[in-house]
Order: sequence, then structure tokens, then C-alpha cells
Amino acid sequence: MLVGRRILLIIGGGIAAYKALDLIRRLKERGASVRCVMTAAAQEFVTPLSAASLSQEKVFTDLFSLTDEADIGHIALSRQADLLVVAPATADLLAKLANGVANDLASNALLATDKPVLVAPAMNPRMWQHPATQRNAERLAADGVLFVGPNVGSMAERGESGAGRMAEPLEIVAAIEAALLPETPGVSQVPYHNVIYQRAPTGAAPGMGEAVGRLEPARPLVGRRVLVTSGPTHEPIDPVRYIANRSSGRQGHAIARAAAEAGAYVTLVSGPVAQPDPPGVHVVHVESAREMLEAVEVALPADAAVFTAAVADWRVADAAEEKIKKQGTAAPTLTLVENPDILAHVSRMTKGRPGLVVGFAAETEHVIEHAKAKLARKGCDWIVANDVSPETGIMGGLSNTVHLVTATGVDDWPTLDKDEVARRLVARIATALRP
Repeated sequence: MLVGRRILLIIGGGIAAYKALDLIRRLKERGASVRCVMTAAAQEFVTPLSAASLSQEKVFTDLFSLTDEADIGHIALSRQADLLVVAPATADLLAKLANGVANDLASNALLATDKPVLVAPAMNPRMWQHPATQRNAERLAADGVLFVGPNVGSMAERGESGAGRMAEPLEIVAAIEAALLPETPGVSQVPYHNVIYQRAPTGAAPGMGEAVGRLEPARPLVGRRVLVTSGPTHEPIDPVRYIANRSSGRQGHAIARAAAEAGAYVTLVSGPVAQPDPPGVHVVHVESAREMLEAVEVALPADAAVFTAAVADWRVADAAEEKIKKQGTAAPTLTLVENPDILAHVSRMTKGRPGLVVGFAAETEHVIEHAKAKLARKGCDWIVANDVSPETGIMGGLSNTVHLVTATGVDDWPTLDKDEVARRLVARIATALRP
């Protein structure tokens, strides 16, 4: 969706400026071209060299640069873009834009543009809640400026928390894509804080206008964090042998990809698979069940966790440090111990448990009965059950036939390709997480 799109990224001063570097990378991954303008304050947190290296474009910092003004100029710079993005948008930048102040390159570019503007506010919660900042935000929304965030969370200042965290880079990418969708003829509305407001008519007194309804985003998981596990685990017997299963990771990777496409910030903890890493997903590669549990704990908290991985139930108590050699005709004795139960562990957490925990049950018989028992035994919210008998071809195959088992009943899905299973499951997750 962003291939060939031109983004002018204005980086304001604040600790959240480091996220702007990841935002540049995410935009470049999607084929966008990115030019950056950095305020003087932004350069106290990140360097122009960092932004230039990631964007592969010159970074602009000086309003009175003779070279830049002769070559591009602040007016041409702002109008050659398809969209201007301010991230982080500090209280100072919001105030300048709302009140027409233009005393540096960033504010000049914002006032000189005839293109859409998207801002990602980032500041201390009290600064965001201040009446002056709220007036500025309302004025900007009425003027047609688009907002993403701010999010609620802890601040850089010790002990501070609340609304003021800059939206995550993937959330901003989703907002950029939504902002660049073709406009609907005759529609004169602007989204602000997930509410659709009627844009004030030209010449009207300043104000937000009348609220006309909720904004239902095309990406319903924007602002959510989703954890997915995928693939098998390999439990070593010796340096060359291991205990594993036939999981390909195809379904788990499809779920991670679908959640990212729905706007979520996704962490995928993957066992050894041949699947490529899904785009726009933070992937942690592990081998054993214990490594997977450790990675899962690091990835928390999350709004939803989907445990698709086929974790080995047992491991060898003492894996050999050297390859086990044949000793006559007698087979070696392997003492097995139980692996950690990752699904049950997360489901029973008293602190930091995800709001929705989804497990998978790969069965070869009595699929629904075993899935219901697993739901009760593990303490999770949903179980996605499927029949993985050899004749089904599901293990390693392209399609899947699943049954969504919850406390209220069983939803039987038809045979679908694994990408469609993923999209349907993510849509159900989004509905469950909706306030």
C-alpha cells in the first residue's frame, strides 16, 4: 500500500524520538520513500546521521540553509510529499501548528503544506491533559489534522504514567496507510481519538464540530499487543539428535502475519521452522521448550496471546555432550522429564496475564472432547482444536479444519486455507478485545 508513497517525517524533541528511527525502517520495508526534518530538540536525542542512514535520504535541520533553500526550500519540501507525519509530536509542535507559529524548519514546513498531516503526540501526561494542549488538539482536529495516539503507559520520568506515550511504530504505519486511502467523495469528516467528528465548515467558529459516530478502523488491532508462538520445539538428546514433532509453523506464522496486518504490535516466538519471518512482526527464534517459555515471559505483557506452537511434552533429563555411540546391540536408556507447560503457566498468571489466552489442541481422536478437557485443565479462554491424523494432511499442509472451543460452546469452521483460518481467528480476537 505504501510502495512509491512519499512521506515527510518531522521528528520532534523527546525521548520518543528513538521510535522515529524504527518508524523509518518500517516505512522503508513497505516501499515508501522517507525524508526527515529534525528539530533542534530532536537532535539532542537522535542524530541526523542515524535518520539519514535509515532513510537513505538527506536529513533537513536548518531553515536558513543556503544550499537547502536554493535546492529544495521548505515549501517544496513539504509539498513534494504525499503525507506529513510528526512523530513525536511534542506539545510545542502541536501549539505551533494550532496557532500558526513558524519559527523553524519543521513549523514552516507544516504551515506551508497543502498535503494531509498526521501527528503522533508524545509528552508527559500532565502536559497532554493541560487545557492549552487539549485546546490545541481540538483545534487541529477541527482543521483536519489526523491523530494517532497518544497511548497510555509508563513514562520516561520515574513513577509517571498515563496518556502521553507515543504510538508504536507499527500503529503509526497503520494510521499512515489509512490516511493515504482514497477519499470518499462528499465525505467531510475527520477521525480524532477513535471518534468521527464532522469537520467544521469554512468560516465557522473554531471547535470540533458535532460528533457523528465511532470510527471503526480497517485495522481493528491498532494499539494492541499480540503474542504468538509457532512451530515445534527441539529437545536435544545429544549434539546431533533431538525430540520433536511434525509441526511446520505454517498456521502460527499465518496468525502472526494476520494480527500484524490488523494493526497489532506482534511478537512471534518461533521454534525451528522453514517458514520466512512474517513482515512487520518482531520474531524471536528459539529451539527448546524452556527457551520458548523464557521468550514468552520477556514478551509479556500482551493484550492477547495465541499459543500455536507444538511444544514437546518431554525432554531428556541429561542430554549427552557428545554423540551417543552404539554400544553393542543394547539401545541407550533415555530418562525423560516433563517440559514446562507454557499455555497453563501463562493462563494461571496472577499478574500480567493477557486479557485473552488462546491455546491450540492438535488431536488424532475425540477432538472436541479432548479440547474441552484441555480448556478446563489449562485455564485458558479459548482452544482451537484440529484433527492432525495423518490422513488429514494438516501437519505441514496448506489447509486446516478447526473447531473454536470456548466456555460458551463450540464453533465448527469449514475447511479453509491456513491464511483464512488466521484472518478469521484474528477477527474474533479483535471483537473479543473491543471495549
